[in-house]
Amino acid sequence: MSDSQPNNPLHGITLATIVEELEAHYGWDGLAERIDINCFKSNPSVKSSLKFLRKTPWARSKVEALYIATFKQQNPWGQR
Repeated sequence: MSDSQPNNPLHGITLATIVEELEAHYGWDGLAERIDINCFKSNPSVKSSLKFLRKTPWARSKVEALYIATFKQQNPWGQR
């Protein structure tokens, strides 16, 4: 069985990487504006955000969707 997941844009990307890259791109205030969850509003940190997101599937889905929309836009010519 192959571990390849060609249709999964998040394959091989950890949740920690997702949160760190989004925070670097938008900052905590920008993340809180885009996704209304307290782990981005009140004393935000990567560690506390990861703890919350691992326990809360709906919030994790929103964060993953924002990551895909921000960094994984598909160009029809295969270039980013």
